[in-house]
Amino acid sequence: MTRNVQKKMRRLAMLACSAILLVCVSIGATFAYLTSQDVVTNSFTVGNVAITLDEAKVNADGTPVPNESRVKANEYHLIPGRSYTKDPTVHVGSGSEDCWLFVKVENGISAIEKSGDTTIAKQLEANGWTAVSGAANVYAYASVAKGGDNVPVFSSFTIDSTANVSAYASAKLRITAYAVQAEGFSTAAEAWAVIGA
Repeated sequence: MTRNVQKKMRRLAMLACSAILLVCVSIGATFAYLTSQDVVTNSFTVGNVAITLDEAKVNADGTPVPNESRVKANEYHLIPGRSYTKDPTVHVGSGSEDCWLFVKVENGISAIEKSGDTTIAKQLEANGWTAVSGAANVYAYASVAKGGDNVPVFSSFTIDSTANVSAYASAKLRITAYAVQAEGFSTAAEAWAVIGA
């Protein structure tokens, strides 16, 4: 081979090596950058307000039945002068949001209750319930209830000893409980306005 051809071959070999070296440096430089990546993912849950209302299981004479689960209704045999256990209680679910509580007490025997501190109305007051203005027979609980709270409404009723109970054979004593989330309402009256019952 002539010297010129050898020189050309060397140049071509050098040029090829330079090109390969340039490609390697470019690839190496790409992998040499420091990089990082991070992600923020939001997940959401929703709250709920959950209550139940029940009372102790009682016999017709108003005495509690031992070791029985609480119930939604009882039947009473009215006798003048007798006291009866009736203890409706609002239970706020353990996972419930804080809430305002209300009860509507439709008392069909109020006219024959024994007067004094044992009336259902007086017991409501003693247990922290106050009448809601402009809402017949509706009472608001004095403070915000929290998950797991058990809030008594009243505990008993007593029939007056002079009552004509025969006129009340079909009378009803009905309690309805309501709850509204506490968030967004500074008073019970504001919260009751959204129920409108």
